[in-house]
Amino acid sequence: MVDATLTPIERGTITTDFNHILEGHTMGSATDPNPETTMGDGPVYNVVIDHPEATILWDTGSHPEADSGHWPAELYAAFEHTGLRPLEDDLETAGYALEDIDCVIQSHLHLDHATGLYAFEGTDVPIFVHERELKHAYYSAKTDAGDGAYLAGDFDRELNWEVVHGEREQRFRDLELVHLPGHTPGLLGVRLELADAGTVLIAGDQAYVRENYETEHPMGGSLLWCKRSWFESHRLLEEEERRHDATIVCGHDERDLEALRGL
Repeated sequence: MVDATLTPIERGTITTDFNHILEGHTMGSATDPNPETTMGDGPVYNVVIDHPEATILWDTGSHPEADSGHWPAELYAAFEHTGLRPLEDDLETAGYALEDIDCVIQSHLHLDHATGLYAFEGTDVPIFVHERELKHAYYSAKTDAGDGAYLAGDFDRELNWEVVHGEREQRFRDLELVHLPGHTPGLLGVRLELADAGTVLIAGDQAYVRENYETEHPMGGSLLWCKRSWFESHRLLEEEERRHDATIVCGHDERDLEALRGL
């Protein structure tokens, strides 16, 4: 068990059609062929992990100009992001300076999670990312195939990449990086053994909201790279909870953000 603290860094709100969040949430029928769309709000947040060996930032969030041209207009319309501020400002609000960060764990490289990497360009701050994520991000951003949620300008920078290759890698005491493919090929979760809170696994966008995890209800197709891999990663999280009474933290759920504040 490690004596570490977790501080969530609030980065705004995403509003989107609930069909993205829960597959088949709003379905038409013969009696109701045009059902009303349900929109949902979800927080965007990063986490500072104050570990005895390093001050670690989990994810870097969205670009402060996502609403004014940095994000493609079609994507911004589908996933409206409000409350945008520079990473440096949101860190300062939480009591940290950019210079306090010793390394970054990048869960994945989608545009709402990785755009703050600009703040670490030209520095020697290690950026942990899974090999499969880095490859898929470049493939997506540099060709007409892949996933449109990767923007080359977010990550094609002078960064000190620290590439993770395995399914589980421990880089700090009682902190393990866990490969959770499904949402993307290289999604990384962070498993911590905390002295006060026990086992905590920050699963990120493996589960957008608690319903994805608790009822095994996958996200909509646009948010899944591979449904089969998603179910396999889901089983891994369930096993962690069953065997270690782990607290599973989802990526965009206000309830989980509130739980993090209490750890």
